[in-house]
Amino acid sequence: MHFTKSAAILAVGTALTVGLAGCNSGSSSASGSSGDIKIGLSVSTLNNPYFVQFRNGAQAEAKKEGVSLTVTDASNDSSQQVNQVQNFTSQAMKAIILNPVDSDAAAPAVTAASRANIPVIAADRGVNKATVDETIASDNVTGGKLAAQELAKELGGKGTIVVLQGTAGTSAANDRGKGFTEGIAAYPNIKVVAQQPADFDRTKGLDVMTNLLQSHPGITGVFAENDEMALGAIKALGAKAGTTIKIVGFDGEVDGIKAVQAGTLNATVAQQPALLGQLAVQAAVKAAKGTKLAATVSVPVKLATKDNASQFATS
Repeated sequence: MHFTKSAAILAVGTALTVGLAGCNSGSSSASGSSGDIKIGLSVSTLNNPYFVQFRNGAQAEAKKEGVSLTVTDASNDSSQQVNQVQNFTSQAMKAIILNPVDSDAAAPAVTAASRANIPVIAADRGVNKATVDETIASDNVTGGKLAAQELAKELGGKGTIVVLQGTAGTSAANDRGKGFTEGIAAYPNIKVVAQQPADFDRTKGLDVMTNLLQSHPGITGVFAENDEMALGAIKALGAKAGTTIKIVGFDGEVDGIKAVQAGTLNATVAQQPALLGQLAVQAAVKAAKGTKLAATVSVPVKLATKDNASQFATS
């Protein structure tokens, strides 16, 4: 998916940089009132309940702040997202919130917006090789470690497991994988026999899990780097899900929590997507008014199990 687009994205990004460098809207020092502030939000995909909650949180905060928020769906297409950021820049948005499809591919568009003096807030995922005004994300490394510890607990400290990885190139997948790898290393009797991307997608999670089960029929555990992939894995595993094969997910989305309550998903690392959206809009408004922001804001994560899943059920 990322093989042929990189060059095209770089070319588009370079064109943006050249074309927009002289297009200084002077909007970074917006007036003190919020009524004239226009913010653009590019979401990686709205075909995922987690990002729908993220968008809803952002929209609610924008309404509360009295600012205009334009939301676009990049449909997991990096080049499409570059075009969306280009449009936000040409529309003289006072700030841009970017939830990157690909943390590397987003860099040229971010650089172009910055040269037009439009602050950029990275949300849920970071941006590599470009400077944003603030990155607001869950503590994914800690979350990965929590997932490892819980899966090890479910397995009694021994077993063979597979990992369903998120979209390659995203900071979320990298950090969750890093945290899980570090966490599971404390359990020498647990062996990771396969790791394979399923792109944070439920259908791909089903397909990948089906194939992995054929290659490794004796596995006893699964870590999925998001709940959508975990839910796909549950479908592939059937009656084994949550019983003979333990599964831990990540996100704490509505369907994930329901699966925890049903016992087919043993646990999930719960994020707060609506809060992420809320904080992103708050940061964008501050940046539009010229306030200097913290480089990073980490939003806490919490393990959701059958014992405490009810407290996450209405989120």
